Amino acid sequence: MNSIFQTSEVIVSENQFVAEFSNSVTLYIKREDLLYSEVSGNKFRKLKYSLLKASELKKDYLLTFGGAHSNHIAATAAAGKLEGISTIGFIRGDELEFQKEKWSPTLKYADSCGMKLTFISREAYRDKDSEAFLNQLESQFPDAMIIPEGGTSELAIKGCEEILSETDGEYHYICTSVGTGGTMAGLVNASLSHQNILGFSALKSEHLSEEIKRMTTNMNWSINTDYHFGGYAKTSAELIQFINDFFRKTGIKLDPVYTGKLLFGIFDLAQKDYFPKGSKILAIHTGGLQGIEGMNVRLRKKAQPQIITEL
Repeated sequence: MNSIFQTSEVIVSENQFVAEFSNSVTLYIKREDLLYSEVSGNKFRKLKYSLLKASELKKDYLLTFGGAHSNHIAATAAAGKLEGISTIGFIRGDELEFQKEKWSPTLKYADSCGMKLTFISREAYRDKDSEAFLNQLESQFPDAMIIPEGGTSELAIKGCEEILSETDGEYHYICTSVGTGGTMAGLVNASLSHQNILGFSALKSEHLSEEIKRMTTNMNWSINTDYHFGGYAKTSAELIQFINDFFRKTGIKLDPVYTGKLLFGIFDLAQKDYFPKGSKILAIHTGGLQGIEGMNVRLRKKAQPQIITEL
């Protein structure tokens, strides 16, 4: 079986021009979303070295965690199917265990890839990173490679360092959405001294900066918390309209949890002359497009405008 991860070459994504603002500020997008359709964007980068390590250690399973709409759960399930390794997903919310009809498109997809879904209470899920919980899992699943929620680990950061290529040194700002911080830490580690890494928080959190400090020693970064739209997976009619308008103008799809908020924030800041004259901005498209279907289900239930996926 040919592996999408077994390669000594670093995969370089295309940078696509998107817009020019006042003061000759230009915006490009690194199309990480165009990596493998099943495991795209930062999920490919985050999983790469964990998959290679699992193969090296001859592990039989990948075991990880996530919510009902988690990009990471979908990507891990797909990677397991592609690589021929079994997957187990611990899913937040034990109320879903016997209500398969209420499963999100993400959970249905993960199940179709062969992932064994194990539903745990929200209270138990909060302890998933505790030493006691992890020791219990290691004892119960000794042949499993345990991957944290969102995929962030030292191996994931190593993979995300490969997002930037040598030719990306021309950009003054590298912008990314931030969830668990692993992607941003990798970008910070790989950046050049003249570059500013600007993260856009996708959720309400007072601890993201501390997480980044824990994962990198470089100081050329900052996190903007003004564009989370109320919290993780929260949206508004304004955000959905922006995502749809952006798709119509550029042909680039954005997801409402991460990349939609990222680009909304960049456009808003650029229009407020936040970026110095002549700045070149590179936004990282981290994929996550599988989440659009689930979000549209929620929007339909509320009789709200949906995200378009075809022109």
